[in-house]
Amino acid sequence: MQFGMFFELQLPRPWRDDSEQELINNALTWAELGEKAGIDYAWAQEHHFLEEYSHSTAPEVFLAAVSQRTKRMRIGHGINLTAPAYNHPARVAERIGMLDLVSNGRVEWGTGESSSRLELEGFRVNYIEKRAMWAEGVREAAKMMAATPYPGHKGKYFSMPSRNIVPKPAQRPHPPLWVACTNRDTLKMAARLGVGALTFSFMDAGEARFWVNEYYETFKKECTPIGQTVNPNVAMLAGVMVHPDAEVARARGLEGQQFFKWALAHYYRHGAHVPGRTDLWAEFKRSEPEPMAGLGGVNDPAGARAHFAELEEAGVDQLILLQQGGRYEHEHICESLDLLGTDVLPEFAERHAVRQARKEAELAPYIEKAMANVRPIEEFEPPVVEAYPLLWEREGVSKQQVGTQRALDAASLWRLHVGGAGAAGDRRDG
Repeated sequence: MQFGMFFELQLPRPWRDDSEQELINNALTWAELGEKAGIDYAWAQEHHFLEEYSHSTAPEVFLAAVSQRTKRMRIGHGINLTAPAYNHPARVAERIGMLDLVSNGRVEWGTGESSSRLELEGFRVNYIEKRAMWAEGVREAAKMMAATPYPGHKGKYFSMPSRNIVPKPAQRPHPPLWVACTNRDTLKMAARLGVGALTFSFMDAGEARFWVNEYYETFKKECTPIGQTVNPNVAMLAGVMVHPDAEVARARGLEGQQFFKWALAHYYRHGAHVPGRTDLWAEFKRSEPEPMAGLGGVNDPAGARAHFAELEEAGVDQLILLQQGGRYEHEHICESLDLLGTDVLPEFAERHAVRQARKEAELAPYIEKAMANVRPIEEFEPPVVEAYPLLWEREGVSKQQVGTQRALDAASLWRLHVGGAGAAGDRRDG
């Protein structure tokens, strides 16, 4: 089993002017320490407007910085929102390609739909249609990375003409594809589409085994890839704070993990939020947090090892560690990562190569079967795209007419700018 880090970038109130800068700088240090500890993946989220719960709004920027502070660690979008209203598929393909080159081929392309009303309505994404938007965006962005040139697309949620999207990623046809899964239906969808399942769920070993088995049974029987390749993997989430004394570990880590779950529910289930005004941390402190599973990693090294080993035995491919939540102290996170590297993770790395070879041999015929279902990108003759001056000449538009129109456009923009200043601006314009 491999391990990842989860960069939700939580920042409970109150905030100082430099709180976010301090958080980002600390997080880059955690990534360095994580790689040193033997952690294999860094996952950064894309969320918008979710104050205190997640200040990770531009994961491609953060991950690019991580790529320059590390050498081996995989760089994961966990996730990249692919509804065109959030991110146009061509921009997704361009940014993934660039990040893959910057990181020397270390990108994991995690995708998702989004579910929070604050996010969806902020970008005018229809809740009912968000899955269809996600699927169209993912399918076409994958083709854009693989095709030279991309044939173009006329779809329900976006359309564009044929273009060659550059740069192409180092990993061909595109980096490993994942999707966020919040329930078993989404998990089975991931398996059917041949993408890795980022469950981001806290589970005990029994529940984890059930999810893993269901994923792989579905993959073997029903896979028709949405991308140009497949990535059969299941990742799950585990809270972590390791200290030689288990009681100290719980004192340092339990509240932060509870805040993570409580704030998630606030934005996705039961909360009422006033942007810029609601104090999540204060509301959390007045609440009674529910019991949580998956916190065996908030423990001493032996307890954390035992918990992780149960999930390994259940078949989990990757355990993503929530190393920061709520008001975790920076120094405590650093100490915990250090202990993970010396006293917890080495034995899992020793077992991983053997287990991975066995998995690859078992899945080989099913992967071959799935790849036979990949829809080939149609061959076509790219159109000639003429520069505008030549086009104007052919359509009988003179340079003088073009210049006049540009002057009119500039004047209209100025009137809009001045008029927007209020009544005084309107009088000046008149």
